[in-house]
Amino acid sequence: MYVLVEYKGKQYKAEKGAILQVDKIDAEKGTTIDIDSVLLVSDGDKVQVGAPYVKGAKVKAVVEDSFRDKKVLVLKYKSKKDYHRLIGHRQHYTNIRIEDITIA
Repeated sequence: MYVLVEYKGKQYKAEKGAILQVDKIDAEKGTTIDIDSVLLVSDGDKVQVGAPYVKGAKVKAVVEDSFRDKKVLVLKYKSKKDYHRLIGHRQHYTNIRIEDITIA
């Protein structure tokens, strides 16, 4: 059994016990989160598709830890103008573990 959820503007495939890497959440480690925006529920043979969300479906998740991703380097360069800039960026992420999936 798996579900597709929308969380913080992005869509994730979630199964019970799976660990999802989502954008940073300002919550302590061990905090539980309820996600109501379930787009699709697949139960082996039966598939429920929401319009836009499946009514009564809910996903319960626990915050694991927060971390920063690898550095991404962005280079701006204009030829013959002696212009170049190197900018680095590290995105913040949080791991959440899916505890339970409930369907009404």
